[in-house]
Amino acid sequence: MCIQPEKVLFVCVHNSARSQMAEAFLNRIAASRFVAQSAGLEPGTLNPLVVEVMAEEGYDLSGNQAKDVFEMYRRGEMFSYVITVCDGASAERCPLFPGITKRLHWSFADPSALSGSHAEQLAATRVIRDEIQAAVAEFIIAHA
Repeated sequence: MCIQPEKVLFVCVHNSARSQMAEAFLNRIAASRFVAQSAGLEPGTLNPLVVEVMAEEGYDLSGNQAKDVFEMYRRGEMFSYVITVCDGASAERCPLFPGITKRLHWSFADPSALSGSHAEQLAATRVIRDEIQAAVAEFIIAHA
């Protein structure tokens, strides 16, 4: 008997940074156990800082597109887990998906809100990347 991977949706405001990183990490680290997707409340364009710091870890996000969480909802997609990775107020705007869905909230800083030089923004984005990777690893252990 083949066990189907559980579907996980990561949601942030623009689907340009945090949710894209979480999706990439979960799909690579636990592909046999989970299938991750990501989407945004107000889809934007991929953050170039995120593309750069993920490439440092061997992830090519350069061809990724932002997706609309409400479009997924309208299609009736179902997920075992919906994990918001934005601030709490934005997370409250996420639709309630049908079926038995566990909702989790992980709050991470938004790379698009960073200021400073390019080097300073890259350094801060690396910290966010590493925090997201650690949260994904903890999620895998807790739900394996």
